[in-house]
Amino acid sequence: MSATPTVYIVDDDPAVLKSLARLLRSAGLAAATFSSPREFLAQYDPGLPGCLLLDVAMPGLNGLELQKALTAQGRELQIVFLTGHGDIPMSVEAMKRGALDFLTKPVSDDDLLRAVRGAIEKDRTARQARAELDDIKERLAMLTPREREVLVHVVSGQLNKQIAADLGTLEKTIKFHRAHLMEKMKVRSLAELVRLAGRAGIPGN
Repeated sequence: MSATPTVYIVDDDPAVLKSLARLLRSAGLAAATFSSPREFLAQYDPGLPGCLLLDVAMPGLNGLELQKALTAQGRELQIVFLTGHGDIPMSVEAMKRGALDFLTKPVSDDDLLRAVRGAIEKDRTARQARAELDDIKERLAMLTPREREVLVHVVSGQLNKQIAADLGTLEKTIKFHRAHLMEKMKVRSLAELVRLAGRAGIPGN
């Protein structure tokens, strides 16, 4: 999470690659250039933060096909399209598939930088959310099957005595399991437990 975000630029025009990289670096952003989608796919590390500044019309694999390939691989990379050959149907298709922006050349430096910074910020928040969810899942994995059962009942709003009746055990046993699962989930309140369970897809009230 501490790595510097990189703007990956994919365009088959060397002059465009050079000018875009110069602009981004002058604005304090790290940039990496690729002359084709296949070159990018061969070198891209999804573990590193950043966004993709992508041309549409390129020989071989085009920009929209690269977007499809990334989606098929489950790679949630934020994409800003920048093209001199765009049209409305093409932009609609790109946005439906999750592109953050679709800019048509020529574009002002301010508009380009604004779109790129927005994509980097969205990537940051998405990565943070994924890391938090992974942490929650790790905590859930530490629960015993019985603690997991109690958790489901607790977040649905049931009292200890109701849970005990449903599970055919004693109320003091439920209190014991509840204390342990709260400790393993690293929460101090029912509200916090409900929030974490909700993030993991365990429904509450």
